Amino acid sequence: MLNFFAKLITKNNKLVVLISVLLIVPCIYGTVMTRINYDVLSYLPKDKESVIGENVLEDKFKTAATTFLMIDNMPQSDVKKLSKKIKEIPAVNDVIYVRDIIGIGIPKDFLPKELSDIFYSEKGELLMIKYEEKAASESTMQAIDEMNKLLNEQCFISGLSVLLKDIKQLILTEMPKYVSLAGILSLIVLIVCLESWILPFIFMATIGIGIIYNFGTNIFLGEISYITQAIASILQLAVTMDYAIFVVHRYDEEKNNYAEKNVAMQHAIVGAFLSLAGSSLTTVAGFGALCFMSFTLGMDLGLVMMKGVILGVITCVTFLPALILIFDKAIHKYTHKSLILEFHKLTDFILERRKRAILIFLIAFLPALYYQSHLSIYYDISRALPKTLQSNIGKDKLENDFGMGTSHMIVMKDGIESRKMKKMFNELDDIKGIKRSVGYEKFVGPAIPDSFIPQSLKDMFKKDSSQMILISSQYLPATDEVNEQIDKIISIAKKYDDTSLVTGEAALTKDLTDTVNRDIQTTNFLSILAIFLIVAIVFKSVSIPFILVSCIELAIFINMAIPSVLSHSVAFVTPIVIGAIQLGATVDYSILLTTRFQEELQKGLDKKTAIQTATQSSAKSIITSVLVFLSANLGVIFMSTIDIIKGICVTLARGSIISGLVILFILPPILYVSEGFINKTSLKWRN
Repeated sequence: MLNFFAKLITKNNKLVVLISVLLIVPCIYGTVMTRINYDVLSYLPKDKESVIGENVLEDKFKTAATTFLMIDNMPQSDVKKLSKKIKEIPAVNDVIYVRDIIGIGIPKDFLPKELSDIFYSEKGELLMIKYEEKAASESTMQAIDEMNKLLNEQCFISGLSVLLKDIKQLILTEMPKYVSLAGILSLIVLIVCLESWILPFIFMATIGIGIIYNFGTNIFLGEISYITQAIASILQLAVTMDYAIFVVHRYDEEKNNYAEKNVAMQHAIVGAFLSLAGSSLTTVAGFGALCFMSFTLGMDLGLVMMKGVILGVITCVTFLPALILIFDKAIHKYTHKSLILEFHKLTDFILERRKRAILIFLIAFLPALYYQSHLSIYYDISRALPKTLQSNIGKDKLENDFGMGTSHMIVMKDGIESRKMKKMFNELDDIKGIKRSVGYEKFVGPAIPDSFIPQSLKDMFKKDSSQMILISSQYLPATDEVNEQIDKIISIAKKYDDTSLVTGEAALTKDLTDTVNRDIQTTNFLSILAIFLIVAIVFKSVSIPFILVSCIELAIFINMAIPSVLSHSVAFVTPIVIGAIQLGATVDYSILLTTRFQEELQKGLDKKTAIQTATQSSAKSIITSVLVFLSANLGVIFMSTIDIIKGICVTLARGSIISGLVILFILPPILYVSEGFINKTSLKWRN
């Protein structure tokens, strides 16, 4: 079957190229129609109480996507006009303006303290805007755009919906720039590393089409996260470039055996596909481990990247061979000397100091493991964005002027006795760091009967047999203080209603922290297990997977230890994905070198000559791969201002360099010293 397809591709190479190019059209449509989700918190497990509470707030109170509008020193008549105009925006559900509740005529000093504390500061006042749909919906973001047109320099806005809008704007602005830069830098690396002037452009066209296919087929997933959108093309470029290089090397080898180029390419396609299927399996396994995360952002990235790797292999054995056959003469006519040096002396140097290399390998594990286990991780999404953004400016103002570091919401059943509710409010207000708690029962009393309360105020706190309590905290999300505070709030709320739910940005972030900490262990374990088994099957060995995985794990530990040593914090996504991606993507380096070592032994060479030959022949490919991986990520590092995305790419780039160094300097001595043990624990190692 493979021979049939290989013959079909080589015989109809121009048709293959034409069909491949035409497929770009539906893929562009698919890319445009795929929805992008900018809300990372939406990937939390659906059974978390904070998530359930958020959904209740959205369905009943329409407060999940609330925007806080702060207005400084504006006449009440102008504020009322602005409130009315905002309310007329189609996607806006309501504007909570205190004067709509109690009227313009009443001085603010006569307002109940509960209301004045929420809606007034020394400089101005606060309005709350509620939307018809969730914070990350397109209609909500369009509403914020429309609202911004109405605001002047006296106005500031804050809230999750504003934060997500800022993220979207940054992605749309920066992504074309860093993808283009990544492509240019990768092209330069290929021109430097390869001997042909034409091949780098053919490689970039092949990988580019694979990326377009991958993004186009995302339409079948419905939506992808903005993090996946931002790094998937970079990752696919970095990971699948090796496959293209391998196909060309195989073709050049087959040309020595077959004079007819079409026949040589047929054999190259068959041989390359079988090798690439095995090689790509480790990468797919690394991404596959992400799919088992309970934080489903992992599945989002994992599915897209597994698909990307598979499509990358397919384009490398269909479109690439067809393109090479068309431009074969030009490829071999326009050549230059590769600028990567030979490594004859380096391999001798490494082997002469093999005991030191192995000692470094063993000693480095403990400090690397210690420091990476003490890595500082941050979970506050706003921290990953520039301070100059509208959402962060508004957030700081909300905290400084209104004392709202963050807001918690309690959703509980209506009908609880007034006496018990007042007792609960007293307990909540006594919690350290709580600025105020506000609910319907705080407005009702002997002086103000229920019949005097405006319906708009009732609707704000009571709806459909549920009531909502708003709590202002002086603590910021993702801090130990606020997490302890949330635990106390939950404990108090459950005393009065065991079905109560505590939600809000801080509660969601707390659940995010707990979920991510478990997921890091899960993904690391599964990726190691999967790749261990794959390597064991490929080499029919018990010892080789242990050696190869240990080398890459050391590289991962060192990679994640560096920010810890430098006292830098990393975004929560980074440690989740790095372990699986770095292991899956760079274990190929070690497989390449080990495979060549085995081949040389099977030719009858002694182990010293075999490891020298294997290291020398593999070094160029490994260095080229590392440089492509580095250059692809450099585009994001230079251009992105979103620290979550930039941080992942910094860590991936650093990880590829460390993995390359470990494989070139540490693995050869280990293989050389362990060869006798490997032979005893492997099936047909030397034969």
